[in-house]
Amino acid sequence: MTKGFASSYRLVLVATTVVACFAGIGWRLVDLHVLNRAELVAVADRARRSITVEPARRGDILDARGDVLATSRSLIALGADPQSLRPEDEVKWPELARLLGQPWADLAAALRTRTSARSGGKDDAAMRDVRWVPLNNAVEESTYAEILALNIKGVYGHRTYRRIYPKSQLAAHLVGYVNREETPVMGVERFADFYLRGLDGWRESERDARRRELAQFRSREVSATDGFKVVLSIDSVVQHLLENEIDRIARELRPKQATIIVSDARSGFLLGLANYPTFDLNDFGRAPVPVQRNIAVTDLIDPGSTFKIVPAAGALDQGLVRPDSRFDVSITQIEYRGRMRKLMRDDHPFPHPLTVADIISHSSNVGSAQLGMLLGDQGLYDYARAFGFGMRSGFPFGAESTGLLNPPEKWSAIDITRIPSGYSISATPLQIHYGMGVIASGGELMQPQVIREIRDAQGETVYSFGGVARHRAISEQAARQMAAMLQRVVSEDGTALRAAIPGYEVAGKTGTAQKLVDGRYSTRNHVGSFVGFFPASAPRVVISVIVDDAQVPGGRVAYGSTVAVPAFKRVAEQLIPYLDIKPVVVPAGAGLAAKGPRP
Repeated sequence: MTKGFASSYRLVLVATTVVACFAGIGWRLVDLHVLNRAELVAVADRARRSITVEPARRGDILDARGDVLATSRSLIALGADPQSLRPEDEVKWPELARLLGQPWADLAAALRTRTSARSGGKDDAAMRDVRWVPLNNAVEESTYAEILALNIKGVYGHRTYRRIYPKSQLAAHLVGYVNREETPVMGVERFADFYLRGLDGWRESERDARRRELAQFRSREVSATDGFKVVLSIDSVVQHLLENEIDRIARELRPKQATIIVSDARSGFLLGLANYPTFDLNDFGRAPVPVQRNIAVTDLIDPGSTFKIVPAAGALDQGLVRPDSRFDVSITQIEYRGRMRKLMRDDHPFPHPLTVADIISHSSNVGSAQLGMLLGDQGLYDYARAFGFGMRSGFPFGAESTGLLNPPEKWSAIDITRIPSGYSISATPLQIHYGMGVIASGGELMQPQVIREIRDAQGETVYSFGGVARHRAISEQAARQMAAMLQRVVSEDGTALRAAIPGYEVAGKTGTAQKLVDGRYSTRNHVGSFVGFFPASAPRVVISVIVDDAQVPGGRVAYGSTVAVPAFKRVAEQLIPYLDIKPVVVPAGAGLAAKGPRP
């Protein structure tokens, strides 16, 4: 072979190598553009596509007069992309630190964090570029405007909303709160979350290789829809005076717990509900779980003498007695269904017979037991259920207890003598309150309600709620008779004279129930209560004051007349001018005139 020419072997080798390279490239192109095209295009689309969420603003919770109880504050979550920062902008960093209220050295250190180790990586190859450094998650809109005016490239923010409660602990157990994960936990916040939360918006566009949005390629954009406003029946003024009163009870009597409830007598809507202890909604993280519990609907107590309205109303409703029917209350035992039953003693024995009205006004245990026996086991049970005991009240949110009311077949031999006086039965403060509400409403058991209206973001009413009667418990005539008898409780003949308000008809019932301690009824631990309404002949409001385990000065018994009646009066006197409650004058004894057969 002549010099200057490559050997055939070398030519074949080079040609083969070139052909193999082009074949490999061709195969790779076929693989990318034909065989795996769909999968790779999808990956590329995902890498280029940008979906940005625009958070919706959660709706406000308002009281009955439009005051804000819960709202969402617009804030900016500010951060920086260290890779985009310009050296010439460093002179502006001190001013940025001033606006953020942060030390300049700390801010500079954050902005200079350009790389970080990948998960599990230790060497340089395992480092990655940092594209987002959070600076402040709660920057005011006005401050953010000043930051934007600095024109620091790479510093930007995203709008967020933070839930705040302008009135702090006011109506905390009713309003509820949204936690740090934006999850509604309790109260109206949780129950009405469907209306409050709104719908987040979003926009779809494309990003370049540096992950910057290409606004010209925005394909779809959906604006956020703000949540609806929820208007409550709770009145902040009423709620405020209830919480002031319960603070006074806490200071003076140091109880374990206490509850004050006010509702509209005609519709059943709650105007205020205060519990002790309570907590600040803006600082819910520091409140123990037991403190966050709405004890008005979760905790059970023996209703005591407040339950005596049930056997009395039932006997009147059945025509078994009339208000002036008399009973021997000096006895200590009585025959019932062929057996002698021992009766509970009265704190103040009465050697002479008492009328039904006297039994209520003097709170006679012996007399109440005889009224219950007239109804019989099943009859007493049915009327207790009719008054809402032993069943959930329909309170719209929270883990409500059903209470404790055994069916007659599970009663012991003495239960018929105990239940009429509010023992061997347990109820929530709300059940006790709405039990008295049966008398105030004219015989109907009303459903507890808190939400009045749902309004859209523009303030237009979307839906309104009205009063709901669960069922009729007793006749209107029996309710009028009971209202008149309950007025005598608030008189010189009754146990609650200190609840009287000059010029107003006040009706109600005291209750003092011994507490079970280590399986026995304690003579030192009591639940004192007073549940009433006024004006008696045309009721406007129902008020309950229930104080659990009050420490009365001098070690005296925590009677309802001592620990609850004064608070009832102070609340009622403040409600009169605020709600413009006018006195109603009717002939004395008019409610007791109805005739009926004597027992």
